[in-house]
Amino acid sequence: MWNDTQQHHTHEDVKRVYYLSLEFLLGRSLDNTLLNMQCKDLYRDALKGLGFRLEDLIEEECDAALGNGGLGRLAACFMDSLASMDYPAWGYGLRYTYGIFQQRIVDGYQVEYPDFWLNFDNPWEFPRLDVVYEVRFYGSVTKISDSKDETAKYSWAGGEVVQAVAYDVPIPGWNTKNTINIRLWSSKPKKKFDLKSFNEGNYQKSVEEQQMAENITSVLYPNDNTMAGKELRLKQQYFFICATLKDIVRRFKKMGHPWKEFPNKVAIQLNDTHPSLSIPELMRRLVDIEGLPWDEAWGIVTRTFAFTNHTVLPEALEKWPVPMMNRLLPRHLQIIYDINLYFLQNVEKIFPNDRDKLSRMSIIEEGYPQQVRMANLAVIGSHTVNGVAEIHSLLVKHEIFKDFVDYFGVLKFQNKTNGITPRRWLLQANPGLSELITEALGNDEWIGDLSLLKGLKKFADDEIFQEKWIQAKYSSKEKLCQYIKDVCDIQINPDSIFDVQVKRIHEYKRQFMNILAVIHSYLQLKNSSVEKRESFIPRTVIFAGKAAPGYYIAKLIIKLINSVADVVNKDKETNQFLKVVFIPDYNVSAAEVIIPASDVSQHISTAGTEASGTSNMKFVLNGGLIIGTLDGANIEIKDQVGQENIFIFGCQAHQVNDIRHTQKYRKLVLNPYLESVIAALKEDRFCKWEIIAPLIETLTVGGDFYLISHDFQSCNNSLLSLLDLEAISNVQKSYQDRRGWAKKSILAAAGMGMFSSDRTIKEYAQDIWKLTPCRVP
Repeated sequence: MWNDTQQHHTHEDVKRVYYLSLEFLLGRSLDNTLLNMQCKDLYRDALKGLGFRLEDLIEEECDAALGNGGLGRLAACFMDSLASMDYPAWGYGLRYTYGIFQQRIVDGYQVEYPDFWLNFDNPWEFPRLDVVYEVRFYGSVTKISDSKDETAKYSWAGGEVVQAVAYDVPIPGWNTKNTINIRLWSSKPKKKFDLKSFNEGNYQKSVEEQQMAENITSVLYPNDNTMAGKELRLKQQYFFICATLKDIVRRFKKMGHPWKEFPNKVAIQLNDTHPSLSIPELMRRLVDIEGLPWDEAWGIVTRTFAFTNHTVLPEALEKWPVPMMNRLLPRHLQIIYDINLYFLQNVEKIFPNDRDKLSRMSIIEEGYPQQVRMANLAVIGSHTVNGVAEIHSLLVKHEIFKDFVDYFGVLKFQNKTNGITPRRWLLQANPGLSELITEALGNDEWIGDLSLLKGLKKFADDEIFQEKWIQAKYSSKEKLCQYIKDVCDIQINPDSIFDVQVKRIHEYKRQFMNILAVIHSYLQLKNSSVEKRESFIPRTVIFAGKAAPGYYIAKLIIKLINSVADVVNKDKETNQFLKVVFIPDYNVSAAEVIIPASDVSQHISTAGTEASGTSNMKFVLNGGLIIGTLDGANIEIKDQVGQENIFIFGCQAHQVNDIRHTQKYRKLVLNPYLESVIAALKEDRFCKWEIIAPLIETLTVGGDFYLISHDFQSCNNSLLSLLDLEAISNVQKSYQDRRGWAKKSILAAAGMGMFSSDRTIKEYAQDIWKLTPCRVP
């Protein structure tokens, strides 16, 4: 199927989209592939004949460690949708030897270990040793002249050269023969072994070149706390886009089209700023190698690229020091300066004498040293820029790239709300609920058209269906209980409310606020009478997620969560009412167990900081209810599922700056309930104060930038402590009403049709890529 797909697309000479992403968080492939090819039962029976259980075999596969968070999982969902909807597409990324890291918890702290995911090779990849490209770093640039018109030309030579070797991963679509490809690059040296140095006794030098080359793709996102780490990350990005563009250009030239046809045959999507160097790299290839005039080359570039912005946080917009780029990629820095000059000259014509605007729009940020702003480069070099949720796209237009909207016009800036693939996140992750949905709707067409879930609404008040729904959810909770027992050695109660927050650990995602609220619940429990405790619904609070190796505060949040868990879980007076679990080494396979089991999930980022989020979509698709702020895709989820089926709290995005201003220039008054929690922490009731003092100081000394105190509302006497008094009351009442809770859960899942990645990809294809499906006969 894979071969037939590639041959058919080549024969039809179709336009292809190339999705460039430094992350593809694929998870396990066997189960997903069997489901998409609709042969899981056949395979199960065949294995049974050999004396094996399919479920045991699936557990033997390790997760492909090619991503970290939502960015990489989104890319994986998109590839599934592109394949399932018959679009001609390729994904491009890097084949990391170790992944980001394996997370273990030692004495409550995150400790990073190498993730040897390729220890026994990857059965899903095909080495393409015939597809090898050279990638150059450092060296020097020489100016030469074209004898025809004396136009300046440049030659980049010398330096260090490594090889990019291709590894291909097939991605089958659901209910189609279309099987597309992700091509991953692995770095190898041109010369693996220096025999001369070895014979001279210099054994380290004999393998030095091999080690330096292989370092480029050794680890996903190397720690960039040092200049060496920053340079390695920049090296990684250029290695990725250089090999990718060589491959794309080779495929285009093979068809014999003139260069003006390039944008009609090639669409390149930049998944965040990581692949932005592909803009000056394509310019270099067109001008220096293919000999095109600058203006013609720039026209091709700007009609080829589109850019997805994934962040609201200014500090997350990538910048690279000019001296570092000049040393590593001297020709590219020249091209970037030329792009910047021509662009700013045009801006100046429209906004004369507005030096502040020129400064903000410049690709080069002044300072010591100067910095290359990759987001500005991506915006200038792309024909379309999109955000990933309605509120995020508004922030892109009105705040992040407002100056560029003034210059290019609003039509260049679009919204494409993220989505998730129902094949992975319902059919595969939750087979019990999937079977119930298929039974209720009368067929399984919802797998390819998630909008059909709206048909579940008519069953929302059906007592028999409600009971089946509750039982399907309960089975998922029992599965998670066993998983937590196996991984964490903690026994939890499946009848308790499963309150889940699993995602990358970051201050803006506010796991810190969540654990402070848990402490508040615990303190209230301790201060209540035995009789009063008996009236409370037990709750299990579940955390999971990794902190970046150099992110000190995020690692302290993990330490605090585990310290609180240690105290709360051992307290025999209260542990039947409240337990806390931190599941280590969170990945896709863990998510497939955790997400179907949630009763409520917390998506509580400070309003205006989360671009979209996709875990929120996964939880609701599986019948879990959201407790969250009006941020990212939460807003659109609320609109689709109904305000009565989501628990919203906290300030709104347009209020954030005013609140921060008040806190900064007037007296910061902490919430009194939060004050009592901090007082308990100062008494060393959970861990030593000197350990977590820097974390608490982000609230007190640091001015509470993420507005934890403002959104930390009184929990009164409910002890559920889900951050907001009104939300707590609603959740508590709803959960006690078994039928009412089932109805909310069913209606929430029924409203999730919009959040399929199939819908998202269709919008990209129609509005940005101008791409049509090409079904393999």
